[in-house]
Amino acid sequence: MTSSPNAAPVLFDRVLLRARQRRAQKLGPETFLLDRVADDIDERLRAVLRNFTDVADVWTPGELLRGPSRERFNRLKHLDPDAQEILPFEPQSLDLVVSGLAFQLANDLPGVLAQIRRALKPDGLLLAAMIGGDTLTELRQSFAAAEAECEGGVSPRVAPFADLRDVGGLLQRAGFALPVTDLDRIVVRYDHAFALMHDLRRMGATNILFERHRKPTRRATMLRMAQNYAERFADADGRIRATFDVIWLLGWAPHESQPKPLKPGSATASLEDAVRRAGKK
Repeated sequence: MTSSPNAAPVLFDRVLLRARQRRAQKLGPETFLLDRVADDIDERLRAVLRNFTDVADVWTPGELLRGPSRERFNRLKHLDPDAQEILPFEPQSLDLVVSGLAFQLANDLPGVLAQIRRALKPDGLLLAAMIGGDTLTELRQSFAAAEAECEGGVSPRVAPFADLRDVGGLLQRAGFALPVTDLDRIVVRYDHAFALMHDLRRMGATNILFERHRKPTRRATMLRMAQNYAERFADADGRIRATFDVIWLLGWAPHESQPKPLKPGSATASLEDAVRRAGKK
């Protein structure tokens, strides 16, 4: 799929994303990552000593705001992912925007962040978690080696992920004050690579790249991938490791009461400390 010269490149088939998420619900969703993010969101929001009147949850694949913090919201709107990535918010209409494990599949993340920034009231808060960093590096390496050996080339199978510094820069570009990013690395162990892939289907997290290989993967390639994985990324007991890097984003809509913005590239402070300091204003 092509895009106009001034538009962001279209990497992801977001219509297919909705279909994959619906399939995950039918299979019985695997929610261990989302559960962890939901608990962390609730803990971080408890450090902010204020109530939020108008709150939006952007594209979280499931229920994110379900802890005690939800009792502090007067109005909560949940947005499902759409193909156009246009957020239906009026300027300065929201006190809080949250998102869990969704921004990594945005075709135009800078544009999405800019829309959120415009929608926040002065001193409004964005708190989000997205997949990034070295997520699924083991699976990517194992597939690449198997395809090079069995098919003579490598096709895109796992989405490219932003790193921590890139995300901090995007917050600043979008106009957020006091931008902060953190990374939470989660290593999960499986009996074999096919168990991991089954969980990815139940997360609705399988390949939705427009440039993905459209034909079914050859059985020989799949078996070689699993063998590569076991040889390179197994522990002493034979179980394999899978890395998930969750990048946390925090930013405030500018307000005269806030300290001056950080210099570009310096958004490396602790996210938890930033939430706590802001909550004491």
